[in-house]
Amino acid sequence: MANYIIGDLQGCFEEFDALLAQVQFHPKRDTLWLCGDLVARGEDSLQCLRKVIALGDSAKTVLGNHDLHLLATAAGFKKAKPKDKVQPILDAEDSHALLHWLSEQPLLLEHEAFVITHAGIPPQWDIKTAKKQAQKVSDILRSERKHWLLENMYGNQPDRWQPDLSEIESLRFTINALTRMRFCYPDGTLDAECKFAPDDLPKESPLAPWFELADRKPLKKPVVFGHWAALNGKFDGPEYGLDTGCVWGNVLTMLRWEDKQRFTQPALR
Repeated sequence: MANYIIGDLQGCFEEFDALLAQVQFHPKRDTLWLCGDLVARGEDSLQCLRKVIALGDSAKTVLGNHDLHLLATAAGFKKAKPKDKVQPILDAEDSHALLHWLSEQPLLLEHEAFVITHAGIPPQWDIKTAKKQAQKVSDILRSERKHWLLENMYGNQPDRWQPDLSEIESLRFTINALTRMRFCYPDGTLDAECKFAPDDLPKESPLAPWFELADRKPLKKPVVFGHWAALNGKFDGPEYGLDTGCVWGNVLTMLRWEDKQRFTQPALR
């Protein structure tokens, strides 16, 4: 029995399927954990979604920013972008079932040995707070208030956590932190723009990767995340970044947790 964790699929179905075959993944024996962004930008988002759902309880995923954007698009609050290549999902006969399943997925998953979110955990939070805030988002996405949240989740403010934020401010910060975060300022303020690799930052920049902030709350478990393709992976712990930019022509990466062995599948396009 093994726990396999995989980075952003983003519609790269052939690579995903090849990785599962490479490790001889067996749904009755193994568990697959996904770091979100199952869809968008790649050629086969529909197949990726169907494949993950078909794996049943042996596959567990968090929501990424592209997954949430797909839900907002399907609800009519955003227009489908041709570059996202998600129209086949919206046009599929089983579209309603696929999107309902997606809206039921969490923003955070916790295993006894690790925690997964799409982008990480913001420096002001411990795991308990992150779980609490993620659950608030999930509760609304699974309720009749789902469309209210999907319509109002966009925006970069607030960019710093405060316990007295209004409901929508708290939800928006949670979504941004768990699905969009890369860099932070020294005081923990989120930066919403910079997508560089850390080594490419100007020397005078005050920004630092969220996992390098000196004053962040200590976390009792390793955090596994995706989202940051320019990072090109982080495998030295206690944070593990698994987005290695397959959709941009690089590789899809899977981590076997028990021995930290990495498996990669080169992009086929």
